[in-house]
Amino acid sequence: MKKTAIVTGGTRGIGLAITKALRADGFDVAAIYHGNDEAAQKCANETGAKVYKADVANFASCHDVCAQIEKEMGAISVLVNNAGITKDGMLHKMNEDAWHAVMETNLTSCFNMTRAVITGMRERSFGRIINISSINGQKGQLGQTNYSAAKAGMLGFTRALAQESAAKGITVNAICPGYIATDMTGSMPQEVLASIIRSIPAARMGKPEEIADLVVFLASDRAAFITGATMTINGGQYIAA
Repeated sequence: MKKTAIVTGGTRGIGLAITKALRADGFDVAAIYHGNDEAAQKCANETGAKVYKADVANFASCHDVCAQIEKEMGAISVLVNNAGITKDGMLHKMNEDAWHAVMETNLTSCFNMTRAVITGMRERSFGRIINISSINGQKGQLGQTNYSAAKAGMLGFTRALAQESAAKGITVNAICPGYIATDMTGSMPQEVLASIIRSIPAARMGKPEEIADLVVFLASDRAAFITGATMTINGGQYIAA
């Protein structure tokens, strides 16, 4: 059976690793991106995935791109809500735009994208929805009230939707990565990176491929009885009960 997956923010960083891993597992992948055309074309060339430009913070844009993907690639069986941004700052200095931009891109996008595909998944009695949250959605982080709130919101979204969808053969799970070696973390000052690594019992940062491997598992039939779960991949930096 043909398998089609959507990965938001799927052309760079963790999203690119997820796109590659799903392609290697036999999926046709639609990688959604927002602004970096060069990275998107590189992703398409390297992975064979189709890339689609859309604003995941916009309800109509999400519905339009999902309709286009279904028309061109077939029924969507897997959705990975990975798109995210940061606009860090202490709350007493944070402006309204920084709050709303992060909430809409990181959390509202989950509603927008999932709402666009959930009806079809319910009709076909199959679906896999995988939400990429964060360690900071579990423990919070100084200077990231907007980001932490959005990523924590994804966990509540996951648990509620899992209960709504289980009887229809749809699983909904969340992954909370810790600090992962990507271009974003690579741009941090070396002393900051060193401090972060000292706080990780595994004494290293994670690899994007380690997140992607778990996505592939959760997207598979082997994970059919796992739903409403929050998986942590953080090297022991934060151990949730």
